[in-house]
Amino acid sequence: MLLGVVAWIVGILFVLPVLWMILTSFHSETDAATNPPSVFAPLTVQGYANFFDGGASPWPPLLNSVTASVLSTALVLVFAIPAAYALSIKPVRKWTDVLFFFLSTKMLPVVAGLLPIYLIATTIGALDNIWLLIVLYTSMNLPIAVWMMRSFLAEVPVEILEAASMDGCSLLRTLRTIVMPIVLPGIAATSLICFIFSWNELLFARVLTATVAQTAPVFLTSFITSQGLFLAKVCAAAVVVSLPVLIAGFSAQDKLVQGLSLGAVK
Repeated sequence: MLLGVVAWIVGILFVLPVLWMILTSFHSETDAATNPPSVFAPLTVQGYANFFDGGASPWPPLLNSVTASVLSTALVLVFAIPAAYALSIKPVRKWTDVLFFFLSTKMLPVVAGLLPIYLIATTIGALDNIWLLIVLYTSMNLPIAVWMMRSFLAEVPVEILEAASMDGCSLLRTLRTIVMPIVLPGIAATSLICFIFSWNELLFARVLTATVAQTAPVFLTSFITSQGLFLAKVCAAAVVVSLPVLIAGFSAQDKLVQGLSLGAVK
C-alpha cells in the first residue's frame, strides 16, 4: 500500500507540469503572466486562435515533423529488423563486437558532429531539405532500434523457426509470417521510441533548416522574441505539438505488451 501511494505521488509530480501547461494554454495572456499564477482565471481559447491564425502558419512545420518522423521511423525498422535478426536468431561471428560498435556511435556528443554535417550539407546543397533530416534521424535512431529489436528477437523460440524451415518457408516468409507477428510488441515499442526521438529533435533541425524544412520544435522557438514571451500562446503551441506523440503512444499501447510468444511451443 505504501508503494502504491509513492507511485501515485511520483505519477502526479510527473503529470502536474503537463496539466499546468494545458491549463495555462486556456488562459488569457494577462492571467497567464500573473505572479503568483491565477489558477481559477476565466478560460479562453484565444491562445489557440493566436497560434493558428496569428502570424506564420504552423501547418508546414507540423507536416515537416510528421514527414521526417514517420519516414525515418519506417527506414529504421527496415534496417533494424534484419540487423537484429542477424545478431540474435542467426548470430554472426563476434556479434557482441557489432553491438558495441552500434552503441559506440551514440557516445559521440551531437554537437561534435554538427559542424561536419553542416559543411557536408552545404557542399551538396542539402540545407533546408527535409530529406536531410530524414537521413540524419534514421542514422541517429538506428543503433538504439537494433539494440531494442535484438532483445525482442532473442525471445523468439528457436523451435518455431526450425518448424518453419522444415515446412519449406524461406527467410523472408519466415520473417513476415512468423517472426513479425511474435515481435509485434517490440516493433511497436521501437517505432514509438524512434518517432518520439525524431519528433522532439531540435538541434539539427534548428541549424540545418530555415523555412522550407522547418520542424515543429524549431517553430516553437520562434515564439521567443524581443517583444517578450507570450506564455498562453506558447503553452497552446506546446499542447498542439505534443498531441501527435500522445496519439501515437495511446494508439500503440495495446501492442506494448511483452510475452506474446509464451506458450507458442508446447
